[in-house]
Amino acid sequence: MSNNSVSKKSNVPFYFFLKLALAIALFFLVLNVNELAERKWPLQLITGAWTFLLPSIFVSITRFIIIAFYNARHKKNFVRGNFVLGINRLTAVLNAMIFGIAIMIALGINPKEFLTSLTIVAMAIAVIFREYITNMISGLLIMFSNQLSVGDRIKVGDNKGRVEDITLSNIVLKNEEDDIVLIPSNLFFIQPVTNLSVHRSKFFYVKFELPLQVATRSEELGTELRELFRTHPELDMEHELKLRVEEIGKDFVRFKIELIAKSSSDRLHREIENEVLKQILVFQSKH
Repeated sequence: MSNNSVSKKSNVPFYFFLKLALAIALFFLVLNVNELAERKWPLQLITGAWTFLLPSIFVSITRFIIIAFYNARHKKNFVRGNFVLGINRLTAVLNAMIFGIAIMIALGINPKEFLTSLTIVAMAIAVIFREYITNMISGLLIMFSNQLSVGDRIKVGDNKGRVEDITLSNIVLKNEEDDIVLIPSNLFFIQPVTNLSVHRSKFFYVKFELPLQVATRSEELGTELRELFRTHPELDMEHELKLRVEEIGKDFVRFKIELIAKSSSDRLHREIENEVLKQILVFQSKH
């Protein structure tokens, strides 16, 4: 499934109807039970529930409208980026804030006075959780940008792999060993990041090293590789094989081969690379 098809999902979730049903039930409860107005705690609980349900329903409806408009506008276009993902994460943050205020009201606490009295404590909390707050802001910026999408293959520092998810604090990366690597979102802005999927190409490279005594037989290796490439169904061998010397070390020579596949699939490129490296190992074992 493509990123575009994933981003255009806007199904109405079950919990939205649940919130709507609860709001309607509370409305009829207040209308039909007059004794509630004379009881402090039930009234506070209902007021707290209203404080959460009404804004949360409004946020959800706004979310649905924005996503529907976005999907309609980009219906025929391939869309990069994580706009829908960003909207979903932002909605979750707003709902969490609304829920916190609703709890205060349900407990009879004035949210404005409470937050004012905790200004100094809030500043201390902000300092303590500075890294998490920075990560959260960075995560939101990544979601609303078109520089990175779920499914892209990227390289951040020494880590390279496919983006599985983008959260408020991490970029979830699955490397070539199928290990899950969590990259803090703020590293995206302070470390060099290479997006290997932005410009999808049929060209790719295979790099390898050979001991000096084997490297002197590079012409023989080139002949064997040409035979492999000539019969490979997924390679376009209209051009001559280019076996280039990248570096000569004390006891090794580093080579690079430029290949052209019939598809820009990263998975296909890795499969072909594995076949080439296996053939090189067979050649090295014979010499």
